[in-house]
Amino acid sequence: MKTLLFLPLLLFGTLAFAQTTVTGNVVDENNEPVPGANIIIVGKAEGTVTDFDGNFTLNTEEEPPFELRITSIGYSEGTAQVTSNNQALTITISSSQTLLDEVVISASRTPERIFESPVSVERFGINDIKKTTAESFYGGLQNLKGIDINTNSLTFQSVNTRGFATFANTRFLQLVDGMDNTAPGLNFVLGNLVGMNELDVQSVEILPGASSALYGAGAFNGILFMRSKNPWDFQGISAYAKTGLTSQEAAGDNTYYDFGIRAAHAFSDKFAAKVSFSYLQGEDWHANRTNDIGNPGADRTDPNYNGLNVYGDEVSTTLNFDAAAGLPTGTVGSATVSRTGYDEVDLANYNAQSVKADWSLHYRPFGTKLELIYNGRVGRGTTIYQGASRYAVQGFKMQQHKIELKNDNFFVRAYIVSENSGDSYDTRFAAINTNRAWKSDTQWFTEYAQTFIGAKLGVGSGVLATDEQAHAAARAAADTGRLIPGTAAFQSAFNSVIADGDLLTGAKFIDNTKFRHANGNYNLAHLIEDWADIQVGGSFREYELNSQGTIFTDFDGPITYNEFGAYAQIQKKFADDRLKVTASGRYDKNEFFDGFLSPRFGLSGTLGKNRNHNVRASVQQGFRNPTTQDLFIGLNVGNAVLVGSAPDNLDRDVRTYDVSEPGQAITGSPTVDVVGRAAYENAFSRTSVENGTPTAVNTPIIEPEEITAYELGYRAQLGKFTIDASGYFNNYKKFIVQTQTLVPLYGEAGDGGLSLLALQNGDFKVYQVYTNTQEDITSYGGSIGIDTKLAGFALGANYTYTKLEDAEDLRARGVRVNFNSPEHKVKLSFGKTDLFENFGFGINYRWSDSFFWEASFADGDVPAYSVLDAQINYSVPSIKSVFKVGGSNLLADEYFQAVGSGLIGSIYYLSWTINP
Repeated sequence: MKTLLFLPLLLFGTLAFAQTTVTGNVVDENNEPVPGANIIIVGKAEGTVTDFDGNFTLNTEEEPPFELRITSIGYSEGTAQVTSNNQALTITISSSQTLLDEVVISASRTPERIFESPVSVERFGINDIKKTTAESFYGGLQNLKGIDINTNSLTFQSVNTRGFATFANTRFLQLVDGMDNTAPGLNFVLGNLVGMNELDVQSVEILPGASSALYGAGAFNGILFMRSKNPWDFQGISAYAKTGLTSQEAAGDNTYYDFGIRAAHAFSDKFAAKVSFSYLQGEDWHANRTNDIGNPGADRTDPNYNGLNVYGDEVSTTLNFDAAAGLPTGTVGSATVSRTGYDEVDLANYNAQSVKADWSLHYRPFGTKLELIYNGRVGRGTTIYQGASRYAVQGFKMQQHKIELKNDNFFVRAYIVSENSGDSYDTRFAAINTNRAWKSDTQWFTEYAQTFIGAKLGVGSGVLATDEQAHAAARAAADTGRLIPGTAAFQSAFNSVIADGDLLTGAKFIDNTKFRHANGNYNLAHLIEDWADIQVGGSFREYELNSQGTIFTDFDGPITYNEFGAYAQIQKKFADDRLKVTASGRYDKNEFFDGFLSPRFGLSGTLGKNRNHNVRASVQQGFRNPTTQDLFIGLNVGNAVLVGSAPDNLDRDVRTYDVSEPGQAITGSPTVDVVGRAAYENAFSRTSVENGTPTAVNTPIIEPEEITAYELGYRAQLGKFTIDASGYFNNYKKFIVQTQTLVPLYGEAGDGGLSLLALQNGDFKVYQVYTNTQEDITSYGGSIGIDTKLAGFALGANYTYTKLEDAEDLRARGVRVNFNSPEHKVKLSFGKTDLFENFGFGINYRWSDSFFWEASFADGDVPAYSVLDAQINYSVPSIKSVFKVGGSNLLADEYFQAVGSGLIGSIYYLSWTINP
C-alpha cells in the first residue's frame, strides 16, 4: 500500500519540471464560466480541470504546437491550438446539441464522448434532473432507453437492465462516488433509499450488460454510476422543497413531502468542504390483494385459504377427522386446513421515510494535481421490501466512509459499508407468531377438528352440517377470542413478536453486516507518450456477516471471508482517430472458488465525411460470485427453509422438527434433527413430488455464474436526428438459481421405502437450496432510440426488446431464473425548456408489455400498463429559483410490476428549487 501511495507522488514530482505552461478560461455561449471542464492534450492522457471561475493552468513537457480537447458534461466538445509557451487562451464551448456529444467516464474509466464509447451507455445529467417529470431524479431514470425500474415501494425502486431481476437485484451494481451502494447483508441496492441527495448529483451513467472486465463480479448484468458535485466547482447553498399527494385506491390520498439542502465552499485553493441533507416522508403503496396463491379460484371460505397479501394463513396441516374421532375411514373425511391470517395493512408500517446526510472534506496540497478526500454518508429509511416474504424495513441504516487519494492519472480509495437493520421485521412471521402467542397451533387445530367433527355428526343440534357449514363453525370456534387488530391486546402481542429475533417466536431480523473495500486505478498513458491509453488496477474486499443467527448461520459469531481482483486495459486509436480498439482483462478470486479471468475486446469505428456515424462491436466474459446469502443463509421463512451452500455452511444449520404419530413408530421419537446438508444430499426434487414421480436429487453446491456477452451498436447524427441502436446476445453458464427440495424426516431419499412413507405421512420439510443450472441460459435483445429538436421542441422515442430463450420450457421443468422483464417496452418524450420566457414543460409516456413474474414470494402474470408523467416549470432568475408542478401516472390507471407488491398509484407534486 505504501508503494501505491508513493508512486503517484514520485510521478507528480517529475511533472514539476514541465517545460510548457498554458493558461486560459473556458466559457459557454453566454460567456458564463464553465467549472469542472476537462482540458486534455490530444493524443495523451495529460491535462487539467477548470476551477469554479472557469480558469485553468496546464503545465506539460509537451512542446508546442499541440492541440487541446475541452470536454464538460452537458457541453459539446471544444478544441484549441497551443502554438507557444505561456500562451493565454479563451475557449468557448456550447451546450450539447445532441445526447451523443455528452461525455462519460464509466465505459472505459476515462473521459470520452458517448458517440465514441465502445459499449452501450446511458447518461442522466444536471439538465436532465432539472427537466425530469418524475417526482425524483432517481425515478426519472426509468425514461432512459433499455432501463427497467421495478417499484417495490414508494421509496425503494430497483434499477435493472437486460432481464434477470427481482427486487433483490444481485446482478446489478450501483456505485456512488466509487463506493458500492449494495447493502452488505441484504446483497442488493435499496434504490436511492439511502443514496444521494439530488442537489449533489452531477451525473448518472448506466452501462447495460456485463462490465466485469473493469468492475469485477458485481457488475454482471449492468452498472449504475452516480457522481456527486465537487465542492471546488459547485459552491454555495442550494435547497429544494417538494410537497404534494400520493393517491391510491387502497390507501386514499396522503400528503407527500421531500426537502433537501446542500452547502459547499472552497475556503482556499487547498481546502474545500461540502455537506448535504434530505428528508422524505409519505404513505407507502398498500398491498391488499387477497387472491389465494395456490388456488386462484378460492376465497376466504376455503379451509386451506392462503391469501397473497394475507399472512399467518401459511400455517396449515391435514386433519384426518376420522382418525381423530376413531371413526371408520370415509365417515367424516379429512381436509387440509390453514390458520386464519392477518391482512398486510394490519401488520406493515406504511409510513415511508428516507433520511440522508453526506459530507466530504477535500485537500489539495499542490494545487489541482493531487487531492485527498474524506467522504461520509449515512442513510436511514423505512420502506417495504419484498423478497421471500414482505419485510417491514423500519429504521434501516446504512453508512459509508471513504478516504481517497487521486490526481489526473490515478486514484487509490478505501471505504467501509455497514448496515443496521434497525427495527425491521418479517410481516409473515409477525402474523404467524402473533397467532401463536395467543393460541398454539396444536390447540387451534385440535379445537377446529373437534368442532368440525361435532358439526358433521350433529352433536348437540341433531342436524348434520354440510362440509361448508362445518368448516365455518370450526373456524369460528377455533378463532374465539382471537386477537383483533386495533385492540390493545393485539398491539401488545404484536409489539412483543416484532421485537423478538427468534423466528420460532418472533419476527425481527437483526443484521449488522459490513464489508471493507479497497481499490485503485492508474493510467499509464502519460508515461508512454501518445502510444496508447493503458490502465491497471485492482481491488480487495472483506465481508463480515453479523446477524446473530437470524439470517445467516452466524449464531456463534460473525463470519468473515474475502475476495480480490486485478485488471488491465489498453485502448488505442488508429486511422486518423477513426478506429478505436479496446482490450481489457481482469482476474478475480473469492476464497471459496477458483480464480476467474474476465476478458473484453471492443472495436469501434467512426465513419462518414463529417464523422457522424459510429459502429461498434464488443465481446466479453464475466462472472458473478454467489452472494453472502447464497453462501451462508440459514433462515426459515415459513414455506421453506433457506440454506446457503458454502462448504462450511452445510453442517451449521441444524433444525429440530416434530414427527407425526406414524413416523414416531419408525423413529422412536416425537422429534428429529435435520442438518442443512440433507437438503442437498438427502432430498427429493419438489417438482418431481408434485408431478407424482418422487425423484431423489443430489444438488451440487453453488459455483460462480458465468456470462459471455456479445454486442453490436450504431450511433449517428443525421441532421437534426440522433440515433443510438444496439443489440446483444448473452449466454450464461452455471446460472445461479434457487430450487426447492423435500427432505424426508426418516429414511434415505431414493430408498424406495421409508423416505416415500415419510412423504406420504407428511413427515418432510421444504428447503430452498442454492445451486447452478447444468444447462446454458440464453437471452438476447436490443434497443433503439431516436431524438430530435423541431422548432425548439425536444422529441424522443425509444423501443427495447428483451427475450429469454425457452422461457416456458424452463418454467415447466422447474428451472427458476427470475427473468422478470417485459418483452417489449416503448418510451416517448416531448418538451421544451423555453416555451416562452422562463417557462418550460416536459411529458413522458411509457408502455410496458405483459410478462410473467417469478420470485420466491409469489409467481404470476403482470399485465401490460401505460404511464403518463408531466411537469411544467417556471424559472425566476432574480432569486435563482425554479418552480415546478408535475405528476406521475397522471392517467391514474393503477398498475403493479411484481406479484405481491402494492398497486402503484399517482403522485402529484409542487417543488421549489434554489441553486446558486
